Amino acid sequence: MATEALALDGVDALYGDSHVLHGVSWKLNEGSVLALLGRNGAGKTTCMNAIIGWLSPRKGEIRLFGEKIGRRSPEAIARKGVGLVPQGRRVFPTLTVKENLVVAARGKNQLGRVFDLFPRLKERTEQHAGSLSGGEQQMLAIGRALMGNPRVLLMDEPSEGLAPLIVAEVGRIIARLKAEGQSIVLVEQNVKLAFDLADEVAILNTGRVAFAGPAKDARDNETLIIQHLGVF
Repeated sequence: MATEALALDGVDALYGDSHVLHGVSWKLNEGSVLALLGRNGAGKTTCMNAIIGWLSPRKGEIRLFGEKIGRRSPEAIARKGVGLVPQGRRVFPTLTVKENLVVAARGKNQLGRVFDLFPRLKERTEQHAGSLSGGEQQMLAIGRALMGNPRVLLMDEPSEGLAPLIVAEVGRIIARLKAEGQSIVLVEQNVKLAFDLADEVAILNTGRVAFAGPAKDARDNETLIIQHLGVF
């Protein structure tokens, strides 16, 4: 039986008086990729913010390997093993590649693993992050998250703004992480990339779950995809 790595169970979340998430429930199994999909404004990033602790759920539970984390601080949640690759990369532009990585280190040293995954970063160890290309900055953002030895990795729009060749490379990296046993929640507007990588899918529509289940079931449901994602 699969081990539950991360679960949202009946989560409500608000920004001020604005009710954004309404009873959201889905789960990620250990060693799997769950694609969290939906149109802009559907609540995907709000889910990520609630998981990482930047937003406290009003109702419901968030569990990491069975332990409730929904109302802990971001620092405590990170220490429990949740890593984030944020939308927009958010690297430290005035620090070198190595400094960006080392500052995020926690537990077992992952620098060798990161350089194995991203040889280009190893070549640019002493280069300032602000001078990297967009694709290289995305690699650095992923590598920085891995430096924290995450049990669950949250990836918020990792292909956004990248050229097709770099998108394919990011896809290969995610597939390799999955093959190594990394549990991943992938928020992605590139539906093809998401379906290529995902074992499970959760589709949000205006803060509610429209579908949660095997990726194959969602991929084969043309009506569902057109209605909630606008593509096929």
